[in-house]
Amino acid sequence: MPARRKAAVAAAGLVPLALTALSAAPASAHGSMGDPVSRVSQCYAEGPESPKSAACKAAVEAGGTQALYDWNGIRIGDAGGRHQELIPDGKLCSAGNEEFKGLDLARADWPATGVSAGSYTFKYRVTAPHKGTFKVYITKPGYDPSKPLSWDDLDLANPVATATDPAASGGFYTFSGTLPERSGKQLLYAIWQRSDSPEAFYSCSDVTFGGGNSAAGSGDAPKKAPAPAASAPTERQIKEGAAKSTVENHGHGDNDPKTSAAPAAEKEKAGEASGASAPAAAAAGANQPKAAAAGQNLAETGGDANTPYLMVGGAAALALGSAALFASTRRRAAGRHGR
Repeated sequence: MPARRKAAVAAAGLVPLALTALSAAPASAHGSMGDPVSRVSQCYAEGPESPKSAACKAAVEAGGTQALYDWNGIRIGDAGGRHQELIPDGKLCSAGNEEFKGLDLARADWPATGVSAGSYTFKYRVTAPHKGTFKVYITKPGYDPSKPLSWDDLDLANPVATATDPAASGGFYTFSGTLPERSGKQLLYAIWQRSDSPEAFYSCSDVTFGGGNSAAGSGDAPKKAPAPAASAPTERQIKEGAAKSTVENHGHGDNDPKTSAAPAAEKEKAGEASGASAPAAAAAGANQPKAAAAGQNLAETGGDANTPYLMVGGAAALALGSAALFASTRRRAAGRHGR
């Protein structure tokens, strides 16, 4: 085979490799605690434009509605386990992200899930499954919800649940834990640290032990009205609000590791490759993660916010290398013919 033809074949072979690497750029994982429901999920369930509870109304006034549409994006892209280092006291529920600052409001009337001491089955709503470890912490006895949440408020030495690589099924990661004896209003803080990327996700779930504040009985002194019961968003609500989410549908173009997410174009490409229409594939990918038992190697889907750009750089390098190889071969061939 002539040298020029060999070079052309080699270059042609490198192009698909570059394109394959580019198309393999992963989408970021997303999620939030579903049971007990997280603050952001609760407020999203109430409706971003017209929340019902006083706490969620205040959260919207403080941070706007977009934070609720982005309910599954409270994350730090380069956390790598450095949670206390990166998130300051008073900003745990937002993970230090300005967009979600309304979730950090210190108030005792956040909608809460009723719980009791003993075994508890946690359900983490996930919109992109990945390998990693979940840790759920509870506030210490004496926790005061009317004060800003600090790391010292959490019993970090005794997580109430720890789970590594639980299976995703029906849109949730499900794992077990044990709640200790507590009374009244408490808070559960969940951290999902991916093992295939430094990215981590965070959520605050308000809970009430022993019924919390109850209505006064006959002859009793008046008591404060109880915080409203929490409720998770329905599948319909999640799908209807997906078009307004900058996390799953539009992505972020700033490449900020705290806020960036994979562009929707990557999801559309994935849908085209599978034969599905781009919009349908994007919607399915955003709301229905595959079960771990489906044979998906989650460890191979990792990456952080910079991965797509690295892939682009790699593709460009391969293309340039192919061109250089081809040009070099042509010069050698021309030199031989000129002798």
